[in-house]
Amino acid sequence: MTGKHALRSNGRPAAFVALLVLVGAAGAWWAASAGREGSSAAAPPRPTAAPSISATPTPTPTIKPTPSPDPGPINRRFAGLTTFRGNATRTYYGEGPVPSHPVVRWRFPASGGLCSSSSDNFGTRVWCGTGWTGQPNVIRLPDGTIEVREGAYDANYHFLDGKTGERLLPDLVTGDLAKGSATSDAQGFPLYYAGSRDNLLRVVALDRKEPTVLWSFDARSQPGLIWNDDWDGAPLQLGDYLLEGGENSWFYVFRLHRHYDDRGLVQVSPKIVMRVPGWDDRLLSAIGDRDVSIESSVAFHEGVAYFANSGGLVQGWDVSDVLDGGTKYRRVFRFWTGDSTDATVIIDPEGSLYVGRKIEVNVARPSSYARDHDIGSLMKLDPTRPRDPLVWSVQVGGFDPGDGFLATPAWYRGVVYAVDTQGELVGVDATSGKVLWTRTLPSPTWSSPVPVDGRLIVADGAGYLNCFDISKPGRPPKEVWRLHVGGLIESTPAVWHGWIYVGSRDGGIYGIANPHTK
Repeated sequence: MTGKHALRSNGRPAAFVALLVLVGAAGAWWAASAGREGSSAAAPPRPTAAPSISATPTPTPTIKPTPSPDPGPINRRFAGLTTFRGNATRTYYGEGPVPSHPVVRWRFPASGGLCSSSSDNFGTRVWCGTGWTGQPNVIRLPDGTIEVREGAYDANYHFLDGKTGERLLPDLVTGDLAKGSATSDAQGFPLYYAGSRDNLLRVVALDRKEPTVLWSFDARSQPGLIWNDDWDGAPLQLGDYLLEGGENSWFYVFRLHRHYDDRGLVQVSPKIVMRVPGWDDRLLSAIGDRDVSIESSVAFHEGVAYFANSGGLVQGWDVSDVLDGGTKYRRVFRFWTGDSTDATVIIDPEGSLYVGRKIEVNVARPSSYARDHDIGSLMKLDPTRPRDPLVWSVQVGGFDPGDGFLATPAWYRGVVYAVDTQGELVGVDATSGKVLWTRTLPSPTWSSPVPVDGRLIVADGAGYLNCFDISKPGRPPKEVWRLHVGGLIESTPAVWHGWIYVGSRDGGIYGIANPHTK
């Protein structure tokens, strides 16, 4: 079946086998038309030891998905949005009400921009504002103050008053772009988990006069680093453990050992309790290059951590024993999407996975890959069927280099909302894979859609926030309002109690609400 929104199902082994024998020369890091950042490494080093993970089919997971996991926030001791998409399945989007007549209430900084100079394999240039995915944390402090925490391209993390945009704490200075989405401790410890392009993943204490780095991990200290040293994904904190994938292509579980000292100040003593490569030999053979960085945020369901990489490999690792203080772990799910998968895997209440794929700009990955044409760019996977997990797939947009998804899809009330890089916004029935409607927004569109209280907030490449009525999911959504913020918006908005917080590439972070909202 062909067509712009052709529905695909599994079962074309000939094309898949043909693709597996394609091996090209290693290519350069891709650059999307809107200025997607490149690697900060001039050339990807070869691993010191390539992993050899069994190519035999993985066994059926013994852990069964629960029919109705809690869709609420991961934090229980206080109100707030503590990580990208708010919970372990990456399906909590904040809390309404959504503004009905929004205006820009504040901009940080009030004038000028959050800018710095940074180098990648395309040269040195000035970067401004906030980037992909860049969703702010929104935290309600014990005194009722709303704090907005956001990293920016000025190489700083910022801690702002959600009502005024003024600093609540001094900036946390890093050595390069503060990119991606950081995470606040969901159990109330005054800790912030944040990465940077300066190679470092940090644990930061927020109970001092200024943010204080208690510990850091250098991506380049990892033997077998394949691609790069950034930390784009929002760390997932589960109790005393931190789950994170790096652009060095490795997946980690850290035991934090959080505690308070005799002065009442928070402390940590992190140890790596699990690390595995985000790739395997089959993947490297299939894609013909070594661009296999993990740029998505880790999702988690019923003891299994799911993540994808830039080579298109989706994995699920049973980490239940590790999170219980043990040492055993195993891979229970493997699926190859065929191309770059930097959007975060999301998980619905039944445990199914929704994955968005992008066509890589790389001479070793021609856009005519059979797998790209055999499986649509938006797909639903059932991890309880590891030998045949593809439930449905839909091709959104075209097949040119750069087409596909950088924005993470959203599952909401039985509908999957997704927007591809070229501005095509779709609503897809989560059960059948039927495309219910489409709309077109100004591209490039990397910001992830945010559904809250029957409204869908989507940012676009022209600097607008768009609000649609999705209270009747099967019908094409009506536009409720459209607000120009300023500059390309790559970051994902955070919606919280009448406010929307988002950064823009124009150099600012914005607080948006109705004119008289307190």
